Amino acid sequence: MSETGKSVIRPADIALDAHWSPKVVGQVNNHLIKVAKLEGEFVWHQHDDADEMFLIVAGHLRMQYEDGDVHLGPGDIHVVPKGTPHNPVADAECRVVLIEPPSTLHTGEKITPLTRSLADQTG
Repeated sequence: MSETGKSVIRPADIALDAHWSPKVVGQVNNHLIKVAKLEGEFVWHQHDDADEMFLIVAGHLRMQYEDGDVHLGPGDIHVVPKGTPHNPVADAECRVVLIEPPSTLHTGEKITPLTRSLADQTG
């Protein structure tokens, strides 16, 4: 809490156990705010019913799309449109903030060893 009694979140300071395992740190209306550290390649997936927003806090992220890549750095915001196949790749560790509805599945409809349930992300 800040001196005014309002919550302050510092994504770079949040302890995260594993790469690709988001942690829910807050909520805005009906969307969750998640923080994650990423390194390596994730998995090609899509979210059929929701956009996905990435804010790069530290490091760099490459978002792969079927028609080319988008390169992101600290302070960049990128929205993956719903229904769009994508694959996040971080050549070195980076930190991101994600904003998405609670119904958004971590790896879309694909179940992989990297899949984390909402319960895993809030625990």
